[in-house]
Amino acid sequence: MIKKLLIANRGEIALRIVRACKQLGIQTVGIYSTADENLMHLRFVDESICIGKPNANQSYLNIDTILTAADISGADAIHTGYGFLSENAEFAERVEEAGLTFVGPAPEHIRLMGNKISAINAMKKAGVPTVPGSVGSVTLANAEEQAKAIGFPLLIKAAAGGGGRGMRVVERIEHLLPQVQAAKQEAELWFGDDSVYMERYLKNPRHVEVQVLGDGQGNAIHLYDRDCSLQRRHQKVLEEAPAPDIPDDVKAPILDACVRACEQISYRGAGTFEFLYEDEQFFFIEMNTRVQVEHPVTEMITGIDVVVEQLKIASGYGLSYRQNEIEIKGHAIECRINAEDPQTFMPSPGTVTHLFMPNGCGVRFDSHLYPNYAIPTFYDSLIGKLICHGQTREQTLAKLRHALDELIITGIKTNVPLHRDVILQDADFCRQAQNIHYLESQLLTNAPKPKPENV
Repeated sequence: MIKKLLIANRGEIALRIVRACKQLGIQTVGIYSTADENLMHLRFVDESICIGKPNANQSYLNIDTILTAADISGADAIHTGYGFLSENAEFAERVEEAGLTFVGPAPEHIRLMGNKISAINAMKKAGVPTVPGSVGSVTLANAEEQAKAIGFPLLIKAAAGGGGRGMRVVERIEHLLPQVQAAKQEAELWFGDDSVYMERYLKNPRHVEVQVLGDGQGNAIHLYDRDCSLQRRHQKVLEEAPAPDIPDDVKAPILDACVRACEQISYRGAGTFEFLYEDEQFFFIEMNTRVQVEHPVTEMITGIDVVVEQLKIASGYGLSYRQNEIEIKGHAIECRINAEDPQTFMPSPGTVTHLFMPNGCGVRFDSHLYPNYAIPTFYDSLIGKLICHGQTREQTLAKLRHALDELIITGIKTNVPLHRDVILQDADFCRQAQNIHYLESQLLTNAPKPKPENV
């Protein structure tokens, strides 16, 4: 078993990792920037080390400094959580070269799945369905030929990208080359790699993903699926598990294909296959080689602690469960709580003056907030995740509405009104899952503005 773990992250996920380590008797090392000396998880780690200035490039993204902190503290393993260095193959390599355990996949698998072109090719070999698209990278020289083979409308995407950057929808061939050039420039700017590819643009898909665990020895299991279709600017807002309204005979082959893909490459640790789902068809889009923000909804319906399993696998204990031991129990929904204006979506850092966290059976609030905590301006606006679990989707929605009523955060603006007054009041969403455009095209366009919070 890992003896001492350095947590290369901050905020909610850092506290989440501490809790898993306490459960397994693993000592912990927290790192922090000069803007983060009051983080909640630093109260519970066995030791903490300041690693630099507030700018992430000078702290949480500084590989040399983090490895020095691991050396100084005597840590024998590093967990990166999500974001920052969690999908950085170079960092994983450096960790292993230093003789430490990287809690995550092998560097070659991070690199393989980090490039969408190589990921798609790997999935094709494993029999995972992919969106019809270009063969390899798209250039200005081959773009028109590739586009004609795919058909319009199509989507240009950065091969090394994410978060909607380097992405362009093209409706007509005369717009193709300027958009390819623009996408390549944006991809180079954000990711240092101007490679782009094209795929068919699905007009009304849902975003469905599959949680997997692999032991690195050719064995893998799935923890079923999640729906993450409510998004704004390609960023998830609400997630639920299992994905509603998908026939079992359509879902089962995809779950099996994801497991098979992990087995073929001897994948290690937690991972997520992301799909677009339309007209009872699944199309692979990417794989995330880390624990996801939305992993709690999977934990709630399976009873399996994903972070604990990551640590056990990294320690060489293999998988704790067989596939036939994993069952879905009920339904779970997660609301991402951000420090942002619910109408303009501008970040809202500041000091939390009052905090009341909802509780009760099937209610979970993962957060690092506490009264008088000052949210810094330098990092992601995510400040918590409200997760509810019930026997049915309807019961879970009712429980979530009440939990949002109970949640009190003052001193800053949050997106609680968006969840409470808009999303969970929408009859169409409450009746069935909607597509990835629904939040922006319908709710934020037609629904009444959320009521402002008293900050």
